[in-house]
Amino acid sequence: MARRPDRLISGVILLAVAACVVGSDDSAADRGRRALLEKSYNPAIWSRDAYDKVWSSWDGVAAKPADYDRAFRETYGLHPAPYPNHDLPMGLREGNRLLKKGISVDCLVCHGGSMLGQSYVGLGNASLDVQALFEDFFHADAVPYKSPFAFSNVRGTSEAGGMSVFLLGYRNPDLTLRRPRLDLDLHDDMCEDPPALWLLHKKKTMYHSGGADARSVRSIMQFMMGSLNGPDMFARSEADFCDILAYFKSLRPPKYPYSIDAGLTAKGERLFTDNCSRCHGTYAANWTYPNKIVPIDDIGTDRRRFDGLTEKFGRYYEQSWFAKPEFDGKGPAYLPMQTEGYQAPPLDGLWATAPYLHNGCAPTVWHVLQLENTPQVLHALVSHRRGRLRSGQARLAIHRGRHS
Repeated sequence: MARRPDRLISGVILLAVAACVVGSDDSAADRGRRALLEKSYNPAIWSRDAYDKVWSSWDGVAAKPADYDRAFRETYGLHPAPYPNHDLPMGLREGNRLLKKGISVDCLVCHGGSMLGQSYVGLGNASLDVQALFEDFFHADAVPYKSPFAFSNVRGTSEAGGMSVFLLGYRNPDLTLRRPRLDLDLHDDMCEDPPALWLLHKKKTMYHSGGADARSVRSIMQFMMGSLNGPDMFARSEADFCDILAYFKSLRPPKYPYSIDAGLTAKGERLFTDNCSRCHGTYAANWTYPNKIVPIDDIGTDRRRFDGLTEKFGRYYEQSWFAKPEFDGKGPAYLPMQTEGYQAPPLDGLWATAPYLHNGCAPTVWHVLQLENTPQVLHALVSHRRGRLRSGQARLAIHRGRHS
């Protein structure tokens, strides 16, 4: 007797739930890597030709540069893909657009960066100019376009939280499309610096305020609202994102490539243990991480990211598919959490993740340790060439021995 299709679907769902509960085993992480790097979860929004014509929007450029791919990456702060990607940088993805190939964006536009000439999946992109990227691509396709809010206020940061608020306003709780857009208290001045994804393997909660459970698969699927994807597409993609989350948690930072002063390291370890470890954890083989949320009034840094996602948005998110039991009700539900401040992150790979703090206001570790003399919002030093963020290698290396 043939098995009923609904039983087959239920079996697949239960297997997917079991894989997420077990955690980031090698097979799940490997599947997640392939899904992340080979599949597109949003349809293409620009033509393939737009990539070759976008230079016409660049100020002072009269002809297409000879080394065009390099010029393109430097203009928009993107990085070479360390995987096959149809000659596109990380963050851009070839996909279907009507009857032709086109280009879409994926999560590596913010979470794919480079250090010392090497690209890394999971390193936050501290050079991205996402506002110019969208404006110039639509212009290249001769599409009248004005962004409905600021996608970015300064290079190297984005309004990722504002994007979620904006897009969820166009969705009913079951993720069907709706109009007009709901007012969910959109703020587009949070200036979020993307954290390294390799930190997720230690975290119990994620995002700058620790407002989401780090086990939540659906939370990392919010960018799919940027297209006309309907509820069926979200449901079909959920197992993939379970694996993608496992892949994120399998990532580890690149090793520090320079010599380390043993004397400074010993002194730094004592200073760090006495002053920093209670929030940021310990880093021996048997590491610890307290997953501590530091109250906003205690930490004293810029509070716009903390205030920018309001209770109104949180209540609507709680009603939505994202906060319902995952895998068609067979898995757990992860509700958003209202916290008191910012999450003190793990410091794995600290040397590679400048600028620091949630809005990138501290260009080096030295500035973090001298925070009373560092403006709460400082972006003037952020260059689209990431190497310039590491000005004063000796200063960063010395303080790395004290603070990591």
